[in-house]
Amino acid sequence: MRFRFILVPVVVFLAACAGSRPDGGALEVTAVTAPGATEHELLVAATRERVKTGPAMFNGERTSGLDFADLSISVPPSHHSGDIEWPSPLPGDPKTEFVARSLAYIDGAEAFKKRLTQRVAALPKGRRSVAVIVHGFNNDFDEAVFRSTQIVHDTGFDGVPVLFTWASRGSVFDYVYDRDSATIARDGLEELLRVASESGVEDLYVFAHSMGTWATIEALRQAKIGGHGDFNGKLRTVVLAAPDIDVDVFKSEMRVIGRPKYPFVLFSSSDDQALWMSGLIAGEKPRLGAYTEDVKAIADLGVIVIDLSATEANDSLAHNKFAVVLPDFVNRLGDRLKHGDRLAAAHGSLSETARGLTGSFGSLVGNTAGAVVTLPAYLLTLPARAAAR
Repeated sequence: MRFRFILVPVVVFLAACAGSRPDGGALEVTAVTAPGATEHELLVAATRERVKTGPAMFNGERTSGLDFADLSISVPPSHHSGDIEWPSPLPGDPKTEFVARSLAYIDGAEAFKKRLTQRVAALPKGRRSVAVIVHGFNNDFDEAVFRSTQIVHDTGFDGVPVLFTWASRGSVFDYVYDRDSATIARDGLEELLRVASESGVEDLYVFAHSMGTWATIEALRQAKIGGHGDFNGKLRTVVLAAPDIDVDVFKSEMRVIGRPKYPFVLFSSSDDQALWMSGLIAGEKPRLGAYTEDVKAIADLGVIVIDLSATEANDSLAHNKFAVVLPDFVNRLGDRLKHGDRLAAAHGSLSETARGLTGSFGSLVGNTAGAVVTLPAYLLTLPARAAAR
């Protein structure tokens, strides 16, 4: 009975604080363009079921195996970094809102791989990068699409972005269903990373948020056991934003994965209310993204921990802070690189370097002893490459 008394107020509070996304989907295609708007192509690999009618493309039910799509999303010239300007009414106004410009299914893994390979080959040598973005709990397909586009746009990522979208029902009442869906999705994510590593890519990166970090860590653990944990030597940094993972489970998983060649980057915040509630549901066990008791133990696994506790959130649960701080962090890093700072640190703490980069929004915690870190995080380094050209 104790679980019930805890769960009911948690669910009610989450429902009251749910995001501002519109009901019924937001991916109605428009032919209208706007001066200054930026269009982003986004490949999609999904473990969701296709919808039978309407513009949403995929719903929250599970499928066996992967399905694929190719989208183009327009970001308005008035876009505010870290936000999603939802279209309302549909199809939206491209001058002030995110809008869909094209939506298409890709039939079959071979067709998807061919399209991914073509986009990678179209990039200049030395810049052939793929970023796989994995969304979190309570995300409809359209929200996952717009959030991924926002990350790509705000960070200036200039490689090939791929959204991996698992079967979240987009409801705060389906936490356990979503959790199980994320676990099932580990096979599909491992397959996607393998396909991406064979596309002619030079650098393969992963960015995962919230419950999507669970699917990501499971997929990486599974790949390590299968003998291909580095994905043909192409895997670079894995970014974990507000990870909804039990701390003890994460430590156990990392012992199997091993100390990564490129340190993982963890964005955490002690005031993340979504993870606090998740911890209550999980038997009052702390979640990694809000853990503050022994951060050094996490860092010693090969993880750079960036504490965002002191930064201001733009969402009521303080669960999406990464979306606000990433662009500023990218710009600061780009400035350091342009002045010749390679950010190399061997057998020591990166705290001083991080303080110089993070400024007012927190310091990096922990010690990366044993790792030589140069340009540690993909969403932080790729725009800096452009700055250094």
